[in-house]
Amino acid sequence: MLTHAWGILAHPQREWKRIRAERETITHLYEHHVLLLAAVPVLCSYIGTTQVGWSLGGDTVIRLGYLDALGAGIAFYLVILSAVYVVGRVIRAMARRFTRPPSLRRCIVFAGYVATPMFLSGVVAVYPLVWLCLLAGTVGLGYTAYLLYLGIPSFLGISREEGFIVSSTTLAIGVLVLEALLGMTVLLWGYGERILLSLLGG
Repeated sequence: MLTHAWGILAHPQREWKRIRAERETITHLYEHHVLLLAAVPVLCSYIGTTQVGWSLGGDTVIRLGYLDALGAGIAFYLVILSAVYVVGRVIRAMARRFTRPPSLRRCIVFAGYVATPMFLSGVVAVYPLVWLCLLAGTVGLGYTAYLLYLGIPSFLGISREEGFIVSSTTLAIGVLVLEALLGMTVLLWGYGERILLSLLGG
């Protein structure tokens, strides 16, 4: 379980080749990687929003009740799991123009591993300081971009010319926007419900 998590961070070029050689299925990807790592930002956000709370400045702290946080956490978790699949389909759609496009399975597996830094950056949500979450999200997003560009030719089997000249920019923007939305969801998770209630006067 999580056999590739460290490798994808420490030596991604070598790890991409190992993952590709295993011909991992989508089910195996979710069972041994995505389901576990996607729980990191969810659990940390749950602890942060129920025990510490988000500070809006001054003495104002927004803290969710256990049931409210549980509902938000479940929704957040399902969004993350769905996002990995959606990103994989986006990659597959963009890759159709290539000479030898990768399979949908490979694209979804690629998306699952590319998201690893974003999953792990959610650890800081256990103590939800806005600047710290933004910093961690930025670092996670930057390393996700690095994994993306490194993995396109080595894991998806697309030549550098096709991958970078034809549509790498479009592919990068599509994946990074979705990953950024996940990062922002981690950051704003504790704000949403209470802000809405305060605006409604509840």
